[in-house]
Amino acid sequence: MFHALQQAVVQHFHTMARQPLFDVAIDREMIWHTYLDGFDDPALRQEHTCNACKGFLRHFAGIVTIEEGRVVSLWDDVSVEPIYATAIANLSTYVHACPIRNIFLHTERKGGTPRNFDRQRGITWEHFALTLPPSVICADVDTRRAQARDNTHVLQRSLEELTLDATETVLTMIHDNALYRGAEHEGLLRAFLALQQAYATTATEHKDTFCWVHAYEGGAITRIRNTAIGTLLIDLSAGLDVDAAVGKYERVVAPTHYKRPSAVVTPRMVEDAKATLAHLELLDSLNRRGANETDLNINDLLFVHRPVSRPDVFGKIADEAIVNPRSFVKAEEVSIADFVTQVLPTAQSMRVLLENRHMANFVTLITADDPTVPLLFKWDNPFSWSYTGGITDAIKERVKDAGGNVQGELRVSLAWHNYDDLDLHVHEPNGTHIYYPNKGTRHPSSGMLDVDMNAGQGTTRTPVENIIWTDKHRMPEGTYKVQVHNFARRETAHAGFTVQVESAGQVWEFEYATNPKDQAYQPIIELVYSRQDGVRLSGKAQSSIVQRTKWGLNTSQFHRVRMLMLSPNYWEGNATGNKHYFFMLADCVSDEVARPFYNEFLKQELEVHRKVFEILGSKIPVKATANQLAGIGFSETQRAQVLVQVQGRTTRTMKVTF
Repeated sequence: MFHALQQAVVQHFHTMARQPLFDVAIDREMIWHTYLDGFDDPALRQEHTCNACKGFLRHFAGIVTIEEGRVVSLWDDVSVEPIYATAIANLSTYVHACPIRNIFLHTERKGGTPRNFDRQRGITWEHFALTLPPSVICADVDTRRAQARDNTHVLQRSLEELTLDATETVLTMIHDNALYRGAEHEGLLRAFLALQQAYATTATEHKDTFCWVHAYEGGAITRIRNTAIGTLLIDLSAGLDVDAAVGKYERVVAPTHYKRPSAVVTPRMVEDAKATLAHLELLDSLNRRGANETDLNINDLLFVHRPVSRPDVFGKIADEAIVNPRSFVKAEEVSIADFVTQVLPTAQSMRVLLENRHMANFVTLITADDPTVPLLFKWDNPFSWSYTGGITDAIKERVKDAGGNVQGELRVSLAWHNYDDLDLHVHEPNGTHIYYPNKGTRHPSSGMLDVDMNAGQGTTRTPVENIIWTDKHRMPEGTYKVQVHNFARRETAHAGFTVQVESAGQVWEFEYATNPKDQAYQPIIELVYSRQDGVRLSGKAQSSIVQRTKWGLNTSQFHRVRMLMLSPNYWEGNATGNKHYFFMLADCVSDEVARPFYNEFLKQELEVHRKVFEILGSKIPVKATANQLAGIGFSETQRAQVLVQVQGRTTRTMKVTF
């Protein structure tokens, strides 16, 4: 009869083992006595008292699985003879009363001793025993169980502390393209939202079980609170103002120029990363080179330049030394989505006006040196991209690096390039004068000068000043007059300055080739603010156009577009992370060492070695290629615009917005 019981338990276990197995917190002595108490007959009880079965029950009686949220024990639904009915029912009841302690793992394939021969009596005794599946065999049980326990606890803490409202708020921002690199996290957030909703409807007594089940496979969702997007969820759940929370998030992941911190790695970490690459056959995939036109599939392009036989209407424009973008202030405005669907289909030739504000948008396309190697990235092609690294003079980032606030209703920033002590002045409509003597003072208008550099003596050649208004309801309506004063002229080298104005996502820049004379004032612009219309420019800016050269191209000139494409993560069959639009320009040649890849591009299997790949990404060279594709790129999540002239059936000039 015991043989039938043993076989029934084995068969039931095989069914259970199709699902993840867990271990409940049984008392090892109690489980044994619970079993024996099922035999009322003392003789029968004595017959079933053996060390082999005792050892099995102590180690394996607590195995359970979860089916549709219901705990199933090793002793449930087992067909037994009446003699064993009470003992098995006792085990089932006891196990169900114990909480899950961890995932079930074992070091050996055999669980228990199936039988032994009693030489004294000449009898073969049978015992409880199981053959365990390979999925639960582990040499380092303690480490794996500790990791599983941590994953479960972190997930449960996330489900308890992060609110549904916070997750839905972030998803809304992603949908509205209002969160930098938000699209990369959308899938994870939607999965977490579904988990939150299910957890909220789970009975209190089953919440622990819920977390064990959903943390079993591990993955990013179990530790979402430890990620950058998780930090944003934590802040929003704690009641932090949305603007402040997003500001903290963006200061981590979305500076104007993203400086990655130096990662600390050990030799063991490097070896582990190399072993993973070797296992995935990806070592040769690290060899990267610049991509050119012959590497591309025409299906991956939105536009390719098609020369026309009739005279080029752009010839005169191309020969102009300098083009003032403000001369196109009345150009029609079109979103990038409408531009792609409504304008490109009939376009034969296209030029873009390269402006100084595009200096941070220069981008180059990169591919595998050997096109036959396994793919390194989350998408199914070998291409990547790298934006220019030479954008450390970006004004907004310089303000942030200096401790200034760039989040507000109106920002006016000043940047220059030598040891002069330039000062930024703004006269408000109510007569308030904001400048260096009241640095750090929050005025009734909410305006404040929070950065003042090179005062006293020249200390840096990358100085910046910043005035920010944070509350549109407190700002007086009327005209704001912006001036720059040279408090102390100390040198004539590296002259020139820029005043940047930002409001409601719109950015204006006013550039000057020389600094004001010593103790001289330079009027810049008058800004008119109203609660109905926001901030607009009034009058003529007292600005000269400063032409710059980058990657062989001059700013303030139109340049021919060789091709327009989406970033490789959105080529045919792909939709991973943020979408970028690349205008590859004729005669654009990068003179920088491009980054071969970024951690956010890499396959999920490489995430565990992210610190090593942070170093590799800065060390591995990208081979130069003849006619390498380069130009300017724009992310769909960052507000920007570019003037484009298109020749097709007609010739049109338009502002394409992102």
